[in-house]
Amino acid sequence: MSTPVMIEADGLCKQFGSFLAVRDVSFSIPRGQVVAFLGPNGAGKTTTMRLLTGFVAPTHGTARIAGIDVQTDRIAAAEHLGYLPENGPLYPDMTPLSLLHFFGEARGMSHDRLRDRTDAVIGLCGLESVAHKPIGKLSKGYRQRVSMAQALLHDPEVLIMDEPTSGLDPNQIRGVRQLIRDLGRSKTIMVSTHILQEVEPVADRVLFIHDGKIVFDGEPGQLASRNGNLEQAFYHLTEQPV
Repeated sequence: MSTPVMIEADGLCKQFGSFLAVRDVSFSIPRGQVVAFLGPNGAGKTTTMRLLTGFVAPTHGTARIAGIDVQTDRIAAAEHLGYLPENGPLYPDMTPLSLLHFFGEARGMSHDRLRDRTDAVIGLCGLESVAHKPIGKLSKGYRQRVSMAQALLHDPEVLIMDEPTSGLDPNQIRGVRQLIRDLGRSKTIMVSTHILQEVEPVADRVLFIHDGKIVFDGEPGQLASRNGNLEQAFYHLTEQPV
């Protein structure tokens, strides 16, 4: 039996006025794979992720989560999806605990399930010591953990994370990497980054986007060996015309 496809882009295009931000992007990610979505700033990473999650409508093409078209049935697709945008939706006057309750109730989670899942994600994301502190008083590292806890609250099969280590210090980055590795044992994950050091520690596969097009799809080791190392690969792929 073949492994089911959990994230799928089929001919995705997105045009803003005269600017074509995403150009005919197609790929599929099977269950249980951790994929690094790599590319320079402005390459189309965030726009592609917003298309995949249904936050932005494509000009052309289709995005599916767990086989569900995110435009025709976004609510059903969202049941399978946890999304961590680069700047997550946090309310500074809330505590992590109250924020999770707020989002859980908005998702229609039952009282018992919300209690169990809140306990689970607070432990998973290491929030025990700050669960009752205002989010506005927390460090960026802890705020990022709160955003991740919110994305994991309903125990989704698919996680899409946009620059989850942006602005974090080395210790915080190490913690996020470990969490991604742990989650990758049971979930399908797509994580965008332009930081090369993020790729090999966490990813089974690399999708590299440049100028709105996919220019590489393969294992991290293939990308590095083809060009000497990941830094040279990045330079090569972003210098070539597309």
